Amino acid sequence: MSTKKRLGVGFIGSGFITKFHILSWKAVRDSDILGVWSPNTGNAEEAAAYARSLNVGEAKAYGSITDMIADPAIDCLWICGPNHKRVENMEEIVDALKRGVGELVGIACEKPLARNVAEARRVVELIEQTDLLHGYLEDQVFSPSLVRGRDIAWKRGAALSGRPYLARAAEEHSGPHAPWFWNGEQQGGGVLNDMMCHSVEVARFLLTRPGASRDSITPVSINCQIASLKWSRPEYAELLRKRFGTQIDYTRKPAEDFARATIEYIDDQGHPLIAEVTTSWSYVGPGLRLSSELLGPEYSLRVNSLDAGGTVFLSRNVTGSAGEDLVEKQNAESGDMPFVGNEAAEYGYEDENRYMIRCFLEGKQPAENFHDGLEVTELLMAAYMSAESGCRVMWKPDNLESFIPAVARGEWNPNAK
Repeated sequence: MSTKKRLGVGFIGSGFITKFHILSWKAVRDSDILGVWSPNTGNAEEAAAYARSLNVGEAKAYGSITDMIADPAIDCLWICGPNHKRVENMEEIVDALKRGVGELVGIACEKPLARNVAEARRVVELIEQTDLLHGYLEDQVFSPSLVRGRDIAWKRGAALSGRPYLARAAEEHSGPHAPWFWNGEQQGGGVLNDMMCHSVEVARFLLTRPGASRDSITPVSINCQIASLKWSRPEYAELLRKRFGTQIDYTRKPAEDFARATIEYIDDQGHPLIAEVTTSWSYVGPGLRLSSELLGPEYSLRVNSLDAGGTVFLSRNVTGSAGEDLVEKQNAESGDMPFVGNEAAEYGYEDENRYMIRCFLEGKQPAENFHDGLEVTELLMAAYMSAESGCRVMWKPDNLESFIPAVARGEWNPNAK
C-alpha cells in the first residue's frame, strides 16, 4: 500500500485518448498529471501543456519512459500509446524497475491490452514479474448511465423475475483519428480489435451479477462476421490516402470497418446467456454512438450516448469550420445536432480514473485489470477465427495463443468467398 496521500501520474502516449484522460482529471482527486512521454517530443510537450492549462498537474515532457520512472515524483503510469508498442513499452518499464532505476505503485493500460493473445499474455507475464497493481482501462464499464442502469436492472428486475439473459452493446462512428488505427498490422486488425473490445466487455459486465467475478459466466461459442462496407470503396480509399498518405491503402490492404458477433455464455447455474455485439467505422450520424441493452424476464434496460445530453438546431445559414465541439467523431455542423454536456464523464473516463487512483492509493488490485484485458483479447481473436472460417467457433478454440488475424497480417481479402 502506498504511503503517499497523493500520486504523480505519467502518461505514455500523447494522442487523442491521452488528451481525453487528461480532460477527465478535472474530476480526479488525490493525484496530479506530472509527466508525458511520446516518441514525438512536440506532441508530448503539447499534451503536457494541455494538462497544465487545465490545472490538473505541473506536467512536463520526458525524454523516455525510463526517465519518467527515474523521477521520484512519478508513482504510476497510464499506457495510452499505439497497440503495436504495448509489449515494447511494458518491457522498458519492467527492465527499468528490475535495474532499480525507480519505483512505481501501479500501471493502467488502455484497451485493447494488445494486438493478439500472444502479446496480451506477454503483457500479463511482464506485469507479474513485478509487484505492481494493474488496471485495464475499459472506460465504458464505468459510464454512469450504464453502471446505474445495470444496478437498477439487477436490484429491481432480476431480484423479482430472474437474471438477465441477453445483452447488446454497440459502438459506432465514422472512423478513427490517427493513421495507425487504420493499419491492420500496427493496430492488430480493424474495427473489431479497435472497438469490439469495448462492446465485448460491456456485454460481459451487464450479464455478470453485481459483486460476482467475470468468470461466473463462461463462454460457450462465438459466431462473427466482418466486412469492409465503406472504406475499401475506391472513392473512400482515396480519401484515406489523401488524409494519411500512401501508407494507408485500402485498395490493397483493407481492414474491416464493420463487425458483429454473437457470444453464447452459460452462468454458474447453467442458464444460457447471449451477448450481441456490433461495431462500425462506417456509421455516419451526428457523432459517436454508444448503445447498450439488457433484457430479462420482466424488464429491459436501454442506454444510448446520443440521448445523454441535449440538442441544438443550427440553420443552413450558420456556417463554420468542421470540428468536434458538440460530440466526439462529429459529422456535421448544422441541423438538429445532439451534444453531450460532459463526454469525459458520460463515456466513463472520470469514474474510471478516480477508481484506478483510489485503488493504487489504497494498495488494492483493481477489479478491472490486465487479466480482464487478456480475456477480452481471447474473445476478439476467437471472433476473428469465426469470421475467417465462416463458422461458429466453440470455446476455447485450438491455436488461440498463436493466432494472428488475416487483417493483422495484411492478407485479408474482403471479397473472398
